[in-house]
Amino acid sequence: MPEPKRHHTKSKVGRRRSHQALKKTNVQICASCKAPALPHRVCSNCGEYKKAKN
Repeated sequence: MPEPKRHHTKSKVGRRRSHQALKKTNVQICASCKAPALPHRVCSNCGEYKKAKN
């Protein structure tokens, strides 16, 4: 099995992983049913999108 050539310090590993953090999801309130819904998507609770029933 291959072995690592050099030791990777904790700081170097941490700097590499600094961009892997999860981003906060942007949740909006549905205008018709007031349930939380993702923007630019059909509401999973009532099925409306931009005042149109789908």
